[in-house]
Amino acid sequence: MTKAELVKQIALKTGVEAETVSAVVENLMEQVRESLIGGEDVYLRGFGTFLRKHRKAKKARNITKNTTIVIPEHDIPAFKPSAAFTRRLE
Repeated sequence: MTKAELVKQIALKTGVEAETVSAVVENLMEQVRESLIGGEDVYLRGFGTFLRKHRKAKKARNITKNTTIVIPEHDIPAFKPSAAFTRRLE
């Protein structure tokens, strides 16, 4: 499902204009992004948690040049579904 399809489904189920729903979805994603950049996790009860995972520095191979490179430590965004969310998938 794409973002446009999501907006369309929400607009159909709620009766709210698609432009309004689109603005709300965009704002939600922006707030999640800003919270993660600021180091704060986002908890949505019954849905899951958006969090930052820390990756340690590691060695990798550049196979085209046959050299070893070091990938520096960094944070990546991640999503952990809640138990209620995963039970509904079964």
